[in-house]
Parts: sequence; C-alpha cells; structure tokens
Amino acid sequence: MEKALFPGSFDPITLGHIDIVTQGLLLFDEIIIAVGENSSKNNLFTMDQRLAFITEVFENNPKISVISYKGMTVDLCQKIDVNFILRGLRNSVDFEFEKSIAQVNRDMASVETVFLLASSTTAHISSTIVREVIKNNGAYQKFVPSAVTIN
Repeated sequence: MEKALFPGSFDPITLGHIDIVTQGLLLFDEIIIAVGENSSKNNLFTMDQRLAFITEVFENNPKISVISYKGMTVDLCQKIDVNFILRGLRNSVDFEFEKSIAQVNRDMASVETVFLLASSTTAHISSTIVREVIKNNGAYQKFVPSAVTIN
C-alpha cells in the first residue's frame, strides 16, 4: 500500500488543496495531510482551526488522515514511514521553488516528491490570496470548502 504525505500550512485549506488531494487519491492508497507549524509564518487560523477544517472536509474519506507536525517534513516522513511527498503546482514559480526542496529531501532522506498540476479551475487560488480576501472582508467562500468559516 503506497501512501503519500501532503504537507503544508493550510492557512486555510483551499479548493486548490482539495483538487490536489483528489488527484493524489488516483495514485496513492492513502494520503496523510500534515499541517505544519512554521514559526516564521503569522497564521490567520490557529492550528486547531486548520486541523478542524481539514478533518471536516475529509471526514467521510477513510483514505485520508490529518496530523500536525513541527520540524522538517523529511523527518516526519521517516518517522511515519512515508516515501512520497505530494505537492501541487500552480505555475512555473511553484515548480522552481518546489524542485529545490524536492532535491534536498531526496538527498537527505531518499524521499521522492510527486508533483501534480493544479486544475485550471483552481490554479489561481492560493492560501495567501485567500487570507488577504478574508482580512479585507471579501467573498472568500468561493475559494475554500464550506468547512472554512470565520467566527
């Protein structure tokens, strides 16, 4: 059974993330969504909120689990015995950034990265843009699953 780790901050989870997970399920038997804690990021949503959003989105899918982690992604891969990291690409900028990380991960831990292209309907969505829309009281709902709510 092949499983993949889909790491990210998911602040918040977007329809683009869901697109990549959906595509990933065509390749992997299990996907572990790993919500990372990045001390250099100023998150809009707490870790508990992000975990709750993702858990609600995928609550009826036994092939998907959700965890949180700190530290390096490759260390988590080794700890939970995962050989593949799943990453989504929206554009060439994403590719150049992700390629370097993938090469370092391969060198450090023999972990392979599988890149999936975002669908044309979600390629324009990023958590960064969604956060700005939310901060400015915009209509963020069209970019995120219904589980993402602002209290």
